[in-house]
Amino acid sequence: MPEAHGLIGPNPRNAWRADGKTVVLARPHREPHPVTVEALPQTVTADLAATALIVVDMQNDFCSPDGWLASIGVDVAPARAPIPVIAGLLPPLRAAGVPVIWLNWGNRPDRANLPPGVLHVYDPDGTGGGIGAPLPGGRVLEQGSPSAAIVAELETADGDLHVSKYRMSGFQDTELDSVLRNLRVDTLLFAGVNADQCVLATLMDAANLGYDVVMVQDAVATTSPAYCMDATLYNVRQCFGFTLTAGALREALK
Repeated sequence: MPEAHGLIGPNPRNAWRADGKTVVLARPHREPHPVTVEALPQTVTADLAATALIVVDMQNDFCSPDGWLASIGVDVAPARAPIPVIAGLLPPLRAAGVPVIWLNWGNRPDRANLPPGVLHVYDPDGTGGGIGAPLPGGRVLEQGSPSAAIVAELETADGDLHVSKYRMSGFQDTELDSVLRNLRVDTLLFAGVNADQCVLATLMDAANLGYDVVMVQDAVATTSPAYCMDATLYNVRQCFGFTLTAGALREALK
């Protein structure tokens, strides 16, 4: 193979090597890192070298006792349950070279890209509540505001990636798919809230795009009734991919 020195690409996983005369299109070789984890409906073996973790909507507005949902009377205790589970997964996954992607609502201040159907979910009577409504911590789910920030108990790290979303699915109207393809990953681990809404919508779109999808069932939660969580786990296992526990994953990472 010709000598080539410069790197051209968004990250070392997806880069050409080049000098003044030659461009090497072959991407850098990554050694497979297979791990076998007990899961449902079957045990899975995944390649950590081609896996990413997507953490969905672990934000103050959804999970903080003084955030937006709590301010309108929603019990956010269920949404806070995944916090220690996710915190425990981040170090071993990062140590294994698994990219971490924080996928959060982060809307434009003018809400110009949001159709009525999206706004209606959080403002059913049209009185101006929901997305963009003023709060002491900033406007609801507005990009850059403290109300839309990741909860303080979860620490981001250099090298983590951040993608803003504007729908239940993180793939619609965002760069998430491009980011994942540049990481050259096949398998996506899902954590966050709400399991039956934004997590499931993103997972379903990922499966439809051809990614392998795995829900970490104790790293997701919902403020919806319990039967919604039961149906979500059933449908993930039946139609889209797999579920596993954080404990089984941590054991495999050893």
